[in-house]
Amino acid sequence: MIIFRYLTREILVTMSAVAGVLLLVIMGSRFIRYFTTAAEGDIPASILGTLMLYHLPGFLELILPLAFFLGILLAYGQLYLNSEITVLVACGTSPNRLLQVTMLPTLLVALLVALCSLWLTPAGARHNEILLEEQQSRLDFSALAPGRFQEIGDGRTAYTQGLNDEQTRMQEVFISERQRRTDDTPQTVVTRADSGYQTVDDETGSRFLVLADGERYSVDPGRAQAERLEFDTYAVRLSRATEMSELDDAEYASTAALLARSTDEAQAQLQWRVSLPLMVPILTLLALPLSRVNPRQGRFAKLLPAIFLHISYLSLLLAALDAIGRGALPAVVGMWPIHLGYLLLGLWLMRRAQLGGAR
Repeated sequence: MIIFRYLTREILVTMSAVAGVLLLVIMGSRFIRYFTTAAEGDIPASILGTLMLYHLPGFLELILPLAFFLGILLAYGQLYLNSEITVLVACGTSPNRLLQVTMLPTLLVALLVALCSLWLTPAGARHNEILLEEQQSRLDFSALAPGRFQEIGDGRTAYTQGLNDEQTRMQEVFISERQRRTDDTPQTVVTRADSGYQTVDDETGSRFLVLADGERYSVDPGRAQAERLEFDTYAVRLSRATEMSELDDAEYASTAALLARSTDEAQAQLQWRVSLPLMVPILTLLALPLSRVNPRQGRFAKLLPAIFLHISYLSLLLAALDAIGRGALPAVVGMWPIHLGYLLLGLWLMRRAQLGGAR
């Protein structure tokens, strides 16, 4: 029991350190992308935290298998350098017993990855997609930066001099848009108003930008004429009352919904979600013999080949995901030969390491 706690602690501590570094790098990169989008006024900065939170399971399902793989390599590699594994074997701890002890934290990590891949990741991806669609389908004043020309959809460019304290009413509004007449000739329409606010029609559900005290100019390219219209109140429809388009993409569907579908995309996504937790025990079989190093070599001697092995494993799964989704690879075959191949490789490495230790 003491040996089990000691080895488990070494693996999990090393895995946590590696996962923390990888998570910081990946989340930092994604946050910079979202922050740039928010700075351009496409999304409000207030939803950045929510987007990152719901992306977290998607990051973890990819990071945890790699972090656990590297955790075993680094932790056991250090134990081999300190001759602690040699002492354990001399005291009666067989390689098979060492594998059994390692499989217990393996099961814990596999369950956590399964929780992310089968439930949390698709739910989070769907939530973020709906949130972004809602922001793109309406003009959100929180995304408007006073003093800047910004796209607000449907080929419209808007400018506002300022917003009131409640962020509900614009001041000195300018809107430019391209339209076509009934005879299909293009025209440019420019609208200026002293103020404007957003409202939703209770009957139709359509969203409007209501402008007050302004003028509207219609200009045809190549004509020395323009139409001018003065108004006290003028409403510009921003979006029609359409229901949120259903996210039928298999990426956003729940695992239960994928089980009920028979399409290639659904089968590809289902096998991908199952493959991520299945990778963890197979990577454990690969990591145990690869962690055995000569004290003269150092514990990083086999780290680079092991990383390339993991990259090849994940790359083949991604290639199979694309091939199954396109129908180029039968779903019956799917990703299972890849798992079987690396499982056999892990068993062969384990057997080779045991024979080498016996000699």
